[in-house]
Amino acid sequence: MTARLVSIQVGRPRLLGSDVGLSQPIDHQWRSAIFKAPVEGPVMLSSTNVEGDRQADPRVHGGAEMAVLCYSADHYPRWRQELGIAEMGPGGFGENFTISGQDERSVCLGDVYEVGEAVVQISQPRGPCYKISYRWKRPDLLARVEQNGRHGWYLRVLREGLVEAGQPVTLTDRPHPEWTVRRAADAYRRRRRDRATALELAACESFSPKERERILSGR
Repeated sequence: MTARLVSIQVGRPRLLGSDVGLSQPIDHQWRSAIFKAPVEGPVMLSSTNVEGDRQADPRVHGGAEMAVLCYSADHYPRWRQELGIAEMGPGGFGENFTISGQDERSVCLGDVYEVGEAVVQISQPRGPCYKISYRWKRPDLLARVEQNGRHGWYLRVLREGLVEAGQPVTLTDRPHPEWTVRRAADAYRRRRRDRATALELAACESFSPKERERILSGR
């Protein structure tokens, strides 16, 4: 199957929820850019983000190694069935690129792709956080994502350029076929329990330098 950029989404941080008279943390006020709107027509992809997109906490999101968050369009039918949320679809996990024909088991760290005028490279798995559960008001959703591995992945931008929904996502290089995004995510999550595999991951030159350093330092 040819991978295709189904849709592009961007968003800016905003205050969400309410902490008035509510006892559950999932209903407290929180700040996030996880709610994103689709982009119509060409949009500029720069070295740090899609034009119009921002992150609520730049300490843990965004930057050159996390310029674009991707999610598989092929996951959404299963999520709708499992969760009974009919409106769950592109952008539902806060992603910038929703891509068909790719998932965590089929793409690898270091993969290089051409998308429109841009060239991008997979830098690391997405580390899912509590805001996924907050977004859909499902306390169990984060644990589900961690268990089933439908978490998404990040791209660094090797060449800036215009991108547009509907364009093919064409693989041009695969330097680390042994490191699927799913395997890398599992190795990183278990880095303290399985030090040997984690060190193999840290030796992968395409893996985000910050995360490689985290493994090597034992954090």
